[in-house]
Amino acid sequence: MEIILALTVGGLYAAAIYMMLRRSIAKFIIGLVLLSHATHLFIFTIGRTVRGAPPLIASNAETLSGLFADPVPQALILTAIVISFGVQAFALVLVKRVYQTQGTGDMDRMRTTDSLEAA
Repeated sequence: MEIILALTVGGLYAAAIYMMLRRSIAKFIIGLVLLSHATHLFIFTIGRTVRGAPPLIASNAETLSGLFADPVPQALILTAIVISFGVQAFALVLVKRVYQTQGTGDMDRMRTTDSLEAA
């Protein structure tokens, strides 16, 4: 299972980098989304998820015994989802403003910020 997730994460990172290096801003945003999903799966894979009981210590025990689920990767993924959503929302607003100002979504045509001067 971890091998399949590792290959999936690698494929997502490769596709994200490829999309982010394209000329279109829309493809850049798609690459950003793929990059965030790859990061979430990477954190999920590192956490070595297992099927087990919740990490609760019984009242008559000193430590956890047996197989238990680690809550830290779940908390990290939840935090990463919130952060990536904020970054994607900010990037979409930025792209909309750039398109309104420049009139194009092609990064090669946006060589300078001084192309449209205020009259």
